[in-house]
Amino acid sequence: MGAAGRDFHDFNIVFRDDETCDVVAFTRTETQNLGELDEPPTRKYPPELAGERYPDGIPIRPESDLETLVDEEDVDTVVFSYSDVSHEDVMHQASRALAAGADFRLVGPDRMMLDAAVPVVAVDAVRTGCGKSQTARKFADLLADRGIEAVVVREPMPYGDLAAQRVQRFASLDDLDDQRVTIEEREEYESHVERGHVVYAGVDYEAILDRAEAEADVIVWDGGNNELPFFRPDLHVVVADPHRAGDELRYHPGETNLRIADYVLINKENTADVAGIQEVEANTRRVNPDAEIIHADSTITADGAAIAGKRVLVVEDGPTLTHGDAPYGAGLLAARQYGAADIVDPEPVAVGSLVRLFETYDHLDAVLPAMGYSEGQIADLEATIRNADPDVVVSGTPHDLARLIDVDVPIVRVRYELAEKNLPLDAVLDRHADRLGL
Repeated sequence: MGAAGRDFHDFNIVFRDDETCDVVAFTRTETQNLGELDEPPTRKYPPELAGERYPDGIPIRPESDLETLVDEEDVDTVVFSYSDVSHEDVMHQASRALAAGADFRLVGPDRMMLDAAVPVVAVDAVRTGCGKSQTARKFADLLADRGIEAVVVREPMPYGDLAAQRVQRFASLDDLDDQRVTIEEREEYESHVERGHVVYAGVDYEAILDRAEAEADVIVWDGGNNELPFFRPDLHVVVADPHRAGDELRYHPGETNLRIADYVLINKENTADVAGIQEVEANTRRVNPDAEIIHADSTITADGAAIAGKRVLVVEDGPTLTHGDAPYGAGLLAARQYGAADIVDPEPVAVGSLVRLFETYDHLDAVLPAMGYSEGQIADLEATIRNADPDVVVSGTPHDLARLIDVDVPIVRVRYELAEKNLPLDAVLDRHADRLGL
């Protein structure tokens, strides 16, 4: 059971060459990560990736087909392999598998982590949208400042031709354009590339590791959602969000990350309630007393003169708002910080796939998620912005939205950077210099 990411990795590392088992299908969730893709209801994990034991590839079926698959294929075991899902929801899926007559399994870190020949700094989170990527960006910057060749490896988001996406390398914005990545992928890759860092992603992480090791002194693992690192870390920093205090103990595999972290970084403290910060800290000390806690702010900057006194439509990072369950992000905070006269609600004028999105995610606070998993979704995003007719668009998504859509009003890009308070990341690198070969 997966979402085009951890499921493929678990298969490649644990099951592909295991002659004691036969993998009969993948299921894909209809909402987690994938949005609404322009694709047939049944795809295949291609034979080029599935290996010689699967010359016809492996079907990828909708998650709603789970019980039918267990029955038709006489399935013994269902393996759950995706992230940022509440513990309750994981057990609902387990109950479906058990009721259908199958065992239910989770693959643990020791089975799915790969050992790298170079040091690995892993940055993960307890939920989507905690500020993991800004933390990974800072580590990559600090390593570069020391003359260390740092290569970033991202958790997978392969939504197109899986065989062609086996190993992806991004070193320029043109690479993003040439490989026709989705908006979600741009949100994760673009800010690294803009800073001069090479980014790897794809499907086959053994092959990706071979490529990354060949050009890196240190690998920075920038984990997606709240997924576990695919490479065994020499230094493991996990980011938590006090705006969603308590979630660090309620989501899979975020709680696992919390329990195995070397450092837990509580981010966004400058915009969070003290009670939320204290709750995250108390939960961390209870389940992982050996972890050191880093307190940090997420500092927001934008062109304030372009926002002040204007009717503003806010576009936010899509995954943070959808399966991350956040009602808003940095865009809305920036609009308020810089004195927007009015925040335009996009829901009444939404079109196409965005209408269904607002129906599904009714917690959103007058913001528009940057959904763009297909050309149709990007067209719906552009049309919704035009219908809203704001004076200015404030974009809280980490990529340059103006590169993808054409609207008749200015798009103000919001940037946010990590500002540690009690323990700088540079000092963390100093502490582990021997382990990291610095």
